[in-house]
Amino acid sequence: MNIFITGEDRRFEELRDKLMKDNFDIIRFDDAEEDIEELETADVIFDLNFDDDASNLAVYATLKDKIVFVSAVKNSLAEALYLLDSKLKCKLFGMNALPTFLNRSRWEISLHYKFHNQDLIDITSKLGVEYDTVEDRVGMVSPRILFMIINEACYTLQEGTAAVNDIDIAMKLGTNYPLGPFEWCDKIGINEVFETLVAIYEDTKDERYKICPLLKSKYLKNQPFYKLK
Repeated sequence: MNIFITGEDRRFEELRDKLMKDNFDIIRFDDAEEDIEELETADVIFDLNFDDDASNLAVYATLKDKIVFVSAVKNSLAEALYLLDSKLKCKLFGMNALPTFLNRSRWEISLHYKFHNQDLIDITSKLGVEYDTVEDRVGMVSPRILFMIINEACYTLQEGTAAVNDIDIAMKLGTNYPLGPFEWCDKIGINEVFETLVAIYEDTKDERYKICPLLKSKYLKNQPFYKLK
């Protein structure tokens, strides 16, 4: 199986490790328009940069019946296709491709066209991937829940109720989370957490996702919550 992937190093490596099998050829590409002839040979295409740059969609749209997965957490498929100035010929699926989510036991996948469901079943079976289908909404499910918790933890820290490490320890002991909210934020990347929360808030106007000023400050300064080793 020919698997073509475009994305930043961290996510590319995470997905490659998830899909590494003897009968898979994993090929990295940078620009869909320049590499369109090679993409014609793909069995499945992954665009892990789609949330931040959807420009390749115009190329994917021309690839008749090709299976294309795109990162669709900060933007929905519906919005991307609304802005597309051509007919969609590929079979397009959204996925939660944020860092640390790609190599988990189950993926979150969204569909724009429900009649592509059998295609999704077939390709994930070939890839050896288990998944849950979620609605095509900004934030999907896991990021909404986890990033809201991180944001609330930032409010607690900002108010001086407890220190970073104390909050992390309390959440791990009290809720049995594998990581505390600040550990999770650093592992995923504060830029991804902040930008996703902004997108969710813009989509929903729900006060639960309103950005904590401390989190915004950390994002603007590109500061992790724990000192880098």
